[in-house]
Amino acid sequence: MIFLHHLDPIAFSIGPVDVHWYGIAYALSFFAAWYLGRRRVQAGRLPGVNLEHFSDLMFYAMLGVVLGGRLGYILFYDLPVYLDNPLKVFMVWEGGMSFHGGLLGVLTAAWLWSRRHRLHFFDTMDFLAPLVPAGLGLGRLANFVNGELWGKYTGTNWGVIFPTTDPALYEQHLSQAQLQAQYAAGALDRYARHPSQLYEALLEGVLMFTVLWVFSMRPRHRYAVSGLFALLYGLSRFLVELVRVPDAQLGYLAFGWVTMGQLLSLPLVALGLFLLWRSRRAPVLQPVPPAQATPAEAH
Repeated sequence: MIFLHHLDPIAFSIGPVDVHWYGIAYALSFFAAWYLGRRRVQAGRLPGVNLEHFSDLMFYAMLGVVLGGRLGYILFYDLPVYLDNPLKVFMVWEGGMSFHGGLLGVLTAAWLWSRRHRLHFFDTMDFLAPLVPAGLGLGRLANFVNGELWGKYTGTNWGVIFPTTDPALYEQHLSQAQLQAQYAAGALDRYARHPSQLYEALLEGVLMFTVLWVFSMRPRHRYAVSGLFALLYGLSRFLVELVRVPDAQLGYLAFGWVTMGQLLSLPLVALGLFLLWRSRRAPVLQPVPPAQATPAEAH
């Protein structure tokens, strides 16, 4: 079946202020991470850490996600545009966030926080990893609502038509009535694309959350949860990029199919495999409820 995308990226307005679904997705992502993280703290998944410490960690992580995600997108994907118009750096409601940049931001934030609390960096990362997929899934749903980051044409009788963002369609300047009439007649079927945002929401959000949450419910060797996260995300992103249209300003980087997203994901696959291999002989962090825990010693 072919669907015509007609979702409004603006959820609602308060006077002159428009509230975008993209911003709501970020707010829900942080709430989900906070809620899930509190559960893990109360279960003693990071010994020596109480809810107050966790609140500090979330603050560090939120800064890392926003600053790292924005700077990562600028540096990896669209530097010339931002050099020409530096004020666009602050227009986050227009999109333009990089997962890989956000990950580097979180890694930096987690390292600083872990050093401050004398915790092993990878104990912190193993604790954080199951909190991330919910936000990834919500972010991809927001991409779908915005009609951005869509996939290639399916060439079949299923897919999603993005009339407001697909250049081949919006340059025709069709009215909503004309779009609906042509859609009903099947004249727009050739513009049906892979909803790659939804593929990523399922893989990076639903699947990764389920696997990581269940896997981390039992004590695991250090590095294992982080390694599984890196491996699953790298593979998921690499596969979806095969049907996703690359950023217009970059295009394909090699062989007519390699994208920047794939190049940035390959190191994650390698890192995930390395961490899983290293975890075999690493210690197992046993849960200790906060009331029983004493401050962790440096490792």
